[in-house]
Amino acid sequence: MDSGNLVLSAWGYGLVGLAYSAFALRLLQLGYLRSARELSKTTVLAAVTWTALWGWFGLALLFTGKPLFLWFSTLSDLLRYGCWYALLLVLLRPNRTHGAPAGMAWMAPVAVAVVFFGLLALSFAALRISVLGDTSRLILFSSMASSVLAMVLLEQVFRNVAEDSRWNIKPLCLGLAGAFLFDLYLFSQAVLFNRFDADALSIRGAVHTLIAPLLLLSITRRSDWISTIRLSPRAAFHSATLLIAGIYLIFISGVGYYVRYFGGEWGRALQLGLVFFALVILVVLGLSGSVRAKLRVFLGKHFFRYRFDYREEWLKFTRTLSAKNSPQEMGQQVIRGLADMLESPAGGLWMKTKGETAFSQTARWNLAQTLEKEDANSPLCQFMMTSGWVINLEEYRSYSRRYGQLKLPTWLQELAQAWLVVPLMVGEELIGFCVLASARTRVDVNWEVNDLLKTAGQQAASFLAQMQATEALLEVRKFDAFNRMSAFVVHDLKNIVTQLSLMMKNAKRLGDNPEFQQDMLMTVENSLDRMRQLMLQLREGATPPGTAFGVNLGGIIQRIEAVAAGRGRTLEVQLLESVVTRGHEERLERIIGHVVQNAFDATDPSGRVWLNLDRSSGQARIVVGDTGQGMSQDFIRDRLFKPFQTTKQAGMGIGAYESFQYVQELGGRIEVDSELNKGTTVKMLLPLFENQKESDLHSLEAT
Repeated sequence: MDSGNLVLSAWGYGLVGLAYSAFALRLLQLGYLRSARELSKTTVLAAVTWTALWGWFGLALLFTGKPLFLWFSTLSDLLRYGCWYALLLVLLRPNRTHGAPAGMAWMAPVAVAVVFFGLLALSFAALRISVLGDTSRLILFSSMASSVLAMVLLEQVFRNVAEDSRWNIKPLCLGLAGAFLFDLYLFSQAVLFNRFDADALSIRGAVHTLIAPLLLLSITRRSDWISTIRLSPRAAFHSATLLIAGIYLIFISGVGYYVRYFGGEWGRALQLGLVFFALVILVVLGLSGSVRAKLRVFLGKHFFRYRFDYREEWLKFTRTLSAKNSPQEMGQQVIRGLADMLESPAGGLWMKTKGETAFSQTARWNLAQTLEKEDANSPLCQFMMTSGWVINLEEYRSYSRRYGQLKLPTWLQELAQAWLVVPLMVGEELIGFCVLASARTRVDVNWEVNDLLKTAGQQAASFLAQMQATEALLEVRKFDAFNRMSAFVVHDLKNIVTQLSLMMKNAKRLGDNPEFQQDMLMTVENSLDRMRQLMLQLREGATPPGTAFGVNLGGIIQRIEAVAAGRGRTLEVQLLESVVTRGHEERLERIIGHVVQNAFDATDPSGRVWLNLDRSSGQARIVVGDTGQGMSQDFIRDRLFKPFQTTKQAGMGIGAYESFQYVQELGGRIEVDSELNKGTTVKMLLPLFENQKESDLHSLEAT
């Protein structure tokens, strides 16, 4: 160490001795020595006193150069760390009502072991015993381990301190963190390169002096700055991670030293390569979801009475459910919320879609899409509805008798990675279920896991049911707005009818007048323009009066074909036989024409649009296909047959909804098969209408 660094070291150690001596006197003035029963005050006074002695011994060493003062300085440094350990452990003390959590049982023995190892190394150095190797190396390792453990304990304190006391303890944590981090850098560098950084060592005393005001600020802010602190699993996870990382770095430092020592001229290069490789491995393990999952399960199983921190789990689950507002996004959030509780990497949600009586996959997260449906009256759904159990597929395969006579569907047993089936219950009604994939690590599904999933499933079901009710209410409000708009349209139509009626009345008297004829043509033209605008607004939403009767679908399709030809488009029609259905002819023509027009709108003039009419399974079948833009499965499932949902810029989304509703009223159904950029096929199945008169005539002809 050069003369400049010696001067800095002398000033630093002198300032440490002065500052912490004054600090100790201030604590004595505040009565800390008289409060022998209050361990927190006793440990603070002891830590400050040993820090002051460390400063004075360091200053004496620089002035005299005697090895005895080096030994006393190192001993003081070790003992002041021991006192800080004691203070932090006191702050982490459990209160009497909750008892000592098992998660902090390892802290005190480890702290004692670190201090004992340091004292043992100092004793070997004083007696010149080299049983465990170079004593100076042992002291460096002990100092580095002291810094790592101090950071772990400090992190525990800050994470577990009560909110109302965090303001008071923050200066203490910031000051000690700065000192411990500086020492960690200093000693880890010394262990790694077998020598101290002279510049860093020269300012060590100054660094510890600068944190003294922060320590004094914490102690003098309020007398009750020390609050009862309880250990949480989340804090234990972070602390265990930090402790493991510190032990790992200490181990790598030791290996790096011996690699450099025995590596000859390649030693330094090998040492740097080893350090870089070790840091990369540490980052990879830190970012690994499987490693984090295994660590959480290990801590929960061995260090806590209950596996879950229910307050933290419930807050996290509620935040996850509240993050999205639409039913489609809510489904995926429900999956993620349930999966995160058990470290599951994937899952799927099955619910009823509109017009369906079976459960189908409505949302998925990292799970393959499946089109399989589960009937609401199936054994699986009935079992979940009556029992409310979470079904463990692994347990079912090994011990199916626990689930009584339950028979799982084939699609569920063959679903890759399927692990747990969580029912979503609202009261006694099953509104859906969630299938979770196998966890990243081994998780025992005991009563605690089952209760947590059942309760979380009920909350998720309430969120989903509320979202569905909100969506239905919004649809009703949209229809109210549509009805109000219709009232204005009817008013305009009434004005048009009145104007045309007046014109027809005058036409009997003035029909031969050229001026009247010109005015009549202008009136008719204006009326047509206004009616076209009204039609664009309503999109043919009216329902024709009268009862349903037999309608020849072939005649309707021929008229639609002629209209398409008049517009310059080709509709490829295939009529295999005469088919008659039951319904209103005008409305059926409007619905089929709407489907055909949608196909033309989605298809370029060079593409194909076709329509086939035949009979299938006792029903009239109309198939309209095109080679146009197509639709995504999400759009078909969630938006296609809902009012005011459309992909057209000028559309209102009423036509598809009306078609779906009217076909269902007739006792039929609509099926859609589409793929983006490849086309769409719409199949309408309608009940057949057999004409009794035609049947009788055919019977007579046959005889």
